[in-house]
Amino acid sequence: MNSAATKTTTIRPDEILVLIADVRKSLNRIEALVRPAIGGDDQDAELDPKSPLNKSGKNLSPRGIEVAYRLYDADKTRHAVAAALDISFAAADHRRKTWLEAGGKQRQRQPLA
Repeated sequence: MNSAATKTTTIRPDEILVLIADVRKSLNRIEALVRPAIGGDDQDAELDPKSPLNKSGKNLSPRGIEVAYRLYDADKTRHAVAAALDISFAAADHRRKTWLEAGGKQRQRQPLA
């Protein structure tokens, strides 16, 4: 019997946790795409914070910025916006400041391109 065929590969617990986190992130994205929007109007249902259209490389695209602003319009927290758009808390904080400078809820909404 070949000894190479009977060897088992040991995976470290930290590697397993990384894999679980990746799978969880993917499942959350799939759930967000499948689950119908609860509450809000039809315009908010098309936000899709995880859409690739919301990013230009690692930065938010103009559409992504508008999505962040609309999440703030809906009273979402900086933590919630960061998680929804998959951006850092610092980036979400910066977008909240620019949202407030633009007038907050009284600002003129831009079309989602």
